[in-house]
Amino acid sequence: MTEPAGPFVHPALFYRDQREYLAGVVPFVRKGLAAGEPVAVAVPTENLRLLKREIGTGEAVRFLDMREAGRNPGRIIPSVLRAFADTQPPGTRVRIVGEPIWAGRSATEYPACVQHEALINAAFQGRAVTILCPYDTQRLDAQVVADAYATHPVIVDAGSGRERESGPYDFEAVHARYNEPLPPAPDVPAHAFVADVLGEVRHLATEAGARFGLVRPRLDDLALATAELTTNSVVHGGGSGVLRVWAEDGHVVCEVRDKGRLSDLLAGRRPPSRDQRGGRGLLMVNLVADLVRVHTCPDGTTIRCWFAL
Repeated sequence: MTEPAGPFVHPALFYRDQREYLAGVVPFVRKGLAAGEPVAVAVPTENLRLLKREIGTGEAVRFLDMREAGRNPGRIIPSVLRAFADTQPPGTRVRIVGEPIWAGRSATEYPACVQHEALINAAFQGRAVTILCPYDTQRLDAQVVADAYATHPVIVDAGSGRERESGPYDFEAVHARYNEPLPPAPDVPAHAFVADVLGEVRHLATEAGARFGLVRPRLDDLALATAELTTNSVVHGGGSGVLRVWAEDGHVVCEVRDKGRLSDLLAGRRPPSRDQRGGRGLLMVNLVADLVRVHTCPDGTTIRCWFAL
C-alpha cells in the first residue's frame, strides 16, 4: 500500500487464497511495526492462526479473534477498533487489520456487517488511523464484494498489489440501504409497556428466555438488554413500546419497538467518556448481545437482539 494521503485511510483488500492473503496483510503489519505504529489484527480464527505463524506472537501486535470479539458487528467499533486506537498516545498513527465479514456469516448477520463497515468511515473521520479490511473474493457472495466498494474509499488487489479509488464509495447511502425492515416477528405475545411496568416486562423477558433454555450468565445479559431497550423507549421513544421474545435457530431473540426515530448513525458505537452520564443503553446492548439489528424510520424504531443458547 502507498503512504496515507490523509489522516484516516480505510482500504478493502481483495484476496483469493492464502498466498494472496499473506501477501496483502503481512507487509501491511510489518510496515506499521517498522514505523513504530501500534498495530492490531482482528480477523477470523483460521486467518488469525496464519498470521500468527507468519508474523510471530513475539511481535508488538495485538491479536484478536474476530469470530469472538466481533460476533456482533455492532460491538466492533467501540470494543475492538476504538478500544485499541483510543489507548494510543495522542498524534500516533494507528494501524489495524479488521476482517468482520467472512464466509459463513449468516444472511441475518450480514446487513449489520455492512452497516458496521460503513460506519467505520464516520467513527474515524479525521483520525490518524489506517484500517485494512480483507475480503475473500473467492468465497464471498458477489453482493458482498459489491458492497465493499461502497463502504471503502480505496480498493487494493492483493494479487497484483494494485491500489485504486472506489468509484461507488458512498458509506451513508449503503448504510441507509441496509436500514431495511426486519423480517416479521413470529406469532408470539406482544407486551406493551410504559414507565410504570419496566420491571415487569424485564421479568417477562427473562422468564421467556429461561423457558427457551437460556441460562446464566446469558440470561442476565438478556435482562440487561431488555432493561436498556425498554428504558430507552420510555425516555426517547415516545414513552411506551412493545416487547416480544421468542426462540429462533438456536437463539433467544428479544425485540423492542417504539415510536421514536434513531437519527444518530453512531448511537451505541461510541465508547463512553469518563464523565458521561447516561446515553449508554444501546452500547450496553451491543456489548452483551450476539447480534443486534436496527430498523428506524419516521414511524418508529425496531431493535432486535439475539442471544445464543
